Formats: sequence, C-alpha cells, structure tokens
Amino acid sequence: MGIGNYIKEIGRGKDGARPLTRAQSSDLLGQILDERVTDFEIGAFCLAMRIKGETAQEMAGFLDAIDSRINKLPYLGSPTVVLPSYNGARKLPLLTPLLALLLARQGLAVVLHGMKTEASRVGAQDVLAALGIAAQTQIVSVAPGTLSFVPTSLLCPALARLLDVRRVVGLRNPAHSLVKLMNPCEGPALLVSSYTHPEYAASMGATFRLMRSNALLLRGTEGEAVADPRRTPAMDAFVNGEMRRVQEQQAGSLDQLPGLPAPDAQSTAKWTQAVMEGREPVPEPIAQQMAHIVHLAEQMTKPP
Repeated sequence: MGIGNYIKEIGRGKDGARPLTRAQSSDLLGQILDERVTDFEIGAFCLAMRIKGETAQEMAGFLDAIDSRINKLPYLGSPTVVLPSYNGARKLPLLTPLLALLLARQGLAVVLHGMKTEASRVGAQDVLAALGIAAQTQIVSVAPGTLSFVPTSLLCPALARLLDVRRVVGLRNPAHSLVKLMNPCEGPALLVSSYTHPEYAASMGATFRLMRSNALLLRGTEGEAVADPRRTPAMDAFVNGEMRRVQEQQAGSLDQLPGLPAPDAQSTAKWTQAVMEGREPVPEPIAQQMAHIVHLAEQMTKPP
C-alpha cells in the first residue's frame, strides 16, 4: 500500500506542501507504526514533516493512530499525572524525577515515560536508577501515591523506533512532539508537557484544544517538562481543552540562585534524595509547578 500518496502532499516544500486531514494523518502514521512501509518512506516522511511543520489536525490524527496501538496502563479510578521525559539534561541537572516524586508524595498516581533520544545527555532512567527506582518491565497499573517509569519501548515499540530515526538523520520528527502530547493511560490523565521554542507552544496548545486535553504546558528545562529551578516560567492550564494562564513568567533579575548539583546522574540523584528528605529546599519554581498540577488534578476529580 505504502504512504507515497501522502508524501506527495506533504513533501512539496514549506510553501507548496498541503496539510493532511485527521483521518489521512491517522492512516499515514498507522502504516508507519504497523511497519508496512520502507525505511526510505519513513525517512521521506520525517524530512517532509520537518520542513512543512505539523498542523493541529495532523497531530490529532497521529495521536489517534498511537492511541489505537499503544499498550495502555490500567485505570484505577483516579486521574494519573503523566510526565514525558525525552530530552534529558546536558547543562543543568535533570529534575523531572524530582517533580514526579514530589507529586507522588502528594498522593497522586504518577507515570514518567520516556527514552534516551541523545546518547550524550543524562536521561530520566539514569537518575531513577541511581535512586534505586527500576523501570517497569511489563504494563501494570499505577496506584495513587506511587511513581512508575515506563520505557517507550514498552508502551509502543514502533514509536520508540520512530524516535530513534533522529540518531540517523540528526533531526526531530513528529514523534518527538507526539510523545509529549499522548495519554498512555486507559482513563483520564493530566499531561504535563513542555516546549523548547515559542512556535511549539502555539502548535501544542492548538492540539490540546482540539483533543480536549487536560494538561499543563510550560517552557521546559532543556526540553524537559519541569520548571527551570532558577526562574519560574509561564504556565498554561488546559481543562477539557480550554486554556487559561495560571502562572506568569518570573520577571526581573534574580537575587539568588539555588544551589544545584552537577548534571551527572549520581550527583542529581543524591541531591534529589536530599530534597525529598528535607535536607535541601524544593526550588520555588518547581514548588509552584507542583501546586498547579495538584490543583488541576483535584479539578479533574470533581463532578461537572
């Protein structure tokens, strides 16, 4: 069957490319995830979409394809907080695991999913391993008050392979945005998502509105869905797709900087443990982000 007919539409360059419908996009990515296409077609798809950019309808269609193929985590009756972790850390310590642990301590069920997409960066699984937290080896439910790390290869092996295309061509593809937008749970979830460049804030927001998602969106730390511990970023909440600004960006100069560890996994894990034990303070931006997430999760449990 192939996806050549779709590549003809999306591969005409930035100005000549035509957007696909939601149904077409679902069929396109479905064929890729089902491994019914050649490596040449996958490469053409990734490069064409990189040049053209994705519309909200296309992203919704891609998410539809993932949703029907992903191995979902069972629902235990309360919303799950979902934290994607794919960028990793290079200059700053990776504090996504810290945020996840703090949220679990608040009684929330927390799913941290991800994989390394750049070998040179510290990944969430590295920090979690240093903390003695093992990744799931099979899909199991996540109880309130607990944290589970779920590798992407466990959720959807074909999606993990699509993410790995970056190692070959050196460029992101739609999968790198999709993993920050997808719900890997059978029931309702609060997605905590991030962007690196302002144009992605608009496109991700449009997708959340179209999908009627519950989410918190912010400019992340080196692409991770955790607030920069040095300065509070703006944060937007989505409740059934309706957006409102819940946190303004911190302005002005910083009077003091938090004492952060070195970015290696062992140092980050040691400091994370110290924060959890109260020997180091929770950075204020992360404390504010946690408060917004807890409030949004509480809203999801209230009857309409």
